[in-house]
Amino acid sequence: MAARQRLAARRVAPGRVRSADSLFPVTAAGAVARFLDALGLPGDVRGSPELAGTPRRVAEAWLGDLVDGYRQDPAHLLAEAAPSGSRDLVVLTGIEYHSVCPHHLLPSRGVAHVGYLPGGKLAGFGQLVRVLDALAHRLVLQEDLARQVARALVEHLGARGAACLLEAEHLCLSVRGERRAGARAHAEAFEGALAREGAARRRFLAAIARATRPWARAGPSRARARARRRSRGER
Repeated sequence: MAARQRLAARRVAPGRVRSADSLFPVTAAGAVARFLDALGLPGDVRGSPELAGTPRRVAEAWLGDLVDGYRQDPAHLLAEAAPSGSRDLVVLTGIEYHSVCPHHLLPSRGVAHVGYLPGGKLAGFGQLVRVLDALAHRLVLQEDLARQVARALVEHLGARGAACLLEAEHLCLSVRGERRAGARAHAEAFEGALAREGAARRRFLAAIARATRPWARAGPSRARARARRRSRGER
């Protein structure tokens, strides 16, 4: 058992695929139970029916939803990208995601904006979302996550340039320490041709600005109505 626990705790390099069986959910549940014991909770709380199944539920949540990205390989996810002669900028904005801070093991939730300049292949939008999830569902800093997403598109999709901007709220900042609820951290990464200041990078940032304007989120009909009022000189 000790050998299995050491193996399960071993760090998995980004991009390596690990089978679900080798993650030892039973071992993880046992560790959660010991953690609850170590918290020194009152006896009536620790022995309550509500906590009876908590170790199993926590283990399933972590292995199935929070660090399941270690079982996904971005290279494999992008392997079936379609050949294309297009060289125009592709941008996908407003992708909701979640991750876990490696410092306090507390989650973060936010929005990602991803773009790339094709270099012979086009990825489906669903593929981009899955790549983001594969890299976000790990123990990773937000700054590193942005860089890993952009780099994956260059290395595994063959993009001439790629970019990723992340905006997220971190529980390690909002519920502990400084307790600044509502504070949002921003991280950005640019690779290849988009690492240079230029027209493509400006178009990428402009696409994000358009997508995040309040009137854009209100929907096309309200945006058109506002545009008509402005054309008539109304507010």
